[in-house]
Amino acid sequence: MERSNEKELAPPASPETPAPASTSIVTSDRSRDISLAERPASVHSLRSEIRVWTRDLLIAIGLALVIIVFLYQPVKVEGTSMAPLLSDQERIFINKFVYRFEPIQRGDVVVFWYPLDRSKSFIKRVIGLPGETVEIRQGVVYVNGKAVAEPYVPQKYEDLSDFGPVRVPKDSYFVMGDHRVSSNDSRVFGPVASRYIYGRAAFAYWPVDHFGSLSTTEANTN
Repeated sequence: MERSNEKELAPPASPETPAPASTSIVTSDRSRDISLAERPASVHSLRSEIRVWTRDLLIAIGLALVIIVFLYQPVKVEGTSMAPLLSDQERIFINKFVYRFEPIQRGDVVVFWYPLDRSKSFIKRVIGLPGETVEIRQGVVYVNGKAVAEPYVPQKYEDLSDFGPVRVPKDSYFVMGDHRVSSNDSRVFGPVASRYIYGRAAFAYWPVDHFGSLSTTEANTN
């Protein structure tokens, strides 16, 4: 009789065991459905963000190109007349519009059409302004009778010869290279008319170790 009772008590447990299993399966399926529903929204948000970043990047690149093309011009330096500031084959940017908003100053490193051959461009430093008198005595530059401090000319590049005096005409500038013993400048071809000057050296970009601003070293009279 005891064996018979054990057989009768065993069956009620079997229908209860599937219920929890069935409930667990249903909960898992709903979580998966929710995850699949949220995924398209997340992907759409990522794509939208990428489009915004791409748009902003293209705008930034476009503005940079406009500035470079219309405001700055890349040029290559040939020769050593502006050493040590600029070396042969160095690449720099010049500002083409700066002199529309401010005057040419003493000490500016300018780019101009060579007065004797306008197919060539030269780069030199402004020494004398319109109406001033320039004279060189034993390598020392005098403007209106006062010596000009020139820290940008190393001693080994000095030219100890004499020159002048000459008066700079109206709307013209007396220019010289920093490498005085190896420079074809206003001592040879005379002052440069302002209409020939079309830019000021802004910054160097090649070679990489010369990368940086070419800030003007002003030459002041003492």
